[in-house]
Amino acid sequence: MEPRSAACLECGLCDIESGQVTQDVDIRLIVEKVVRDVVETMSPSGKANRMIPIGVSARHLHITQEHLEQLFGPGYQLTKLKDLNQPDEFAANETVSVLGPKRRIFEKVRILGPVRPATQVELSFTDGIFLGLDLPYRMSGNIKGSAPVALIGPKGVLNLSEGGIRAARHIHINPEDAQRLGVSNGQIVSVKTSGSMSVTFNNVVIRMKAGLNLEMHLDTDEANAAGLHCGDLVGLMV
Repeated sequence: MEPRSAACLECGLCDIESGQVTQDVDIRLIVEKVVRDVVETMSPSGKANRMIPIGVSARHLHITQEHLEQLFGPGYQLTKLKDLNQPDEFAANETVSVLGPKRRIFEKVRILGPVRPATQVELSFTDGIFLGLDLPYRMSGNIKGSAPVALIGPKGVLNLSEGGIRAARHIHINPEDAQRLGVSNGQIVSVKTSGSMSVTFNNVVIRMKAGLNLEMHLDTDEANAAGLHCGDLVGLMV
C-alpha cells in the first residue's frame, strides 16, 4: 500500500489506523513543497502555473442542525477534529454509521462541519454498490430525488428519503486564480494527470467563490484509478 500524504493524515477522513507517518511520507511532503514553491515562482505564462492541487474526498456527510440533534441528542453541537483546506470547513470528531438497502453498513463515516441547510451523504460508486444504493452523480447541494439512506448515531436513527450522492468532480477557486487561469464560475474544464497511471478527467466543474483555496476534489474511486493522493498536482486544460 502506497503511503498517504500529510493532507490525508491531517484531515481525518481516511480512517488511518496507525496514525504514524513513515519516512517515505516525509520525503513525499518535501517533494510536494518543492513543487509548490516552483509553481508559485514561475511566470504566469509558464506551464506549471496551470497546475492545481488535488484533494481526495473519502466518504463523508454534511448535516443539518435538526438532523444532528436527532442523531446525537437535543442541543448537540459539532466539535472540531481538524480544519480542512477550505475556509471555515472542518472535519468533526463526530461520526455516524451509514446503512443501505442491502443491510450492509459503513461505520465511522465522518461529519464535516459546519452544519448545512440540507443533509447530504457523499459516497463513491463502489460504496454505492456495497450498500445497494443507486447514487446519482451530482454537484454538492443538488440532492432532490437522490438516493435514500439511513444514518445511525449514538442517540437515534435517521431515515432519509433522499441525500445520497456521488459528488461530481469539481475545482474550488477564488476570483483571482480564476482570472489568472482564464476560467469562470460554472465552466466545464478538463484536467490531465501525470505518471504511469495518467488519465484525463473531463467534465470538471469550476466552483468560484471569494476566499476559496485552489483545489480540485475527486472521490476515492477517481483518485485510485489515476494513482492520485491529496496534494498531488494536475494540469488544467481549458
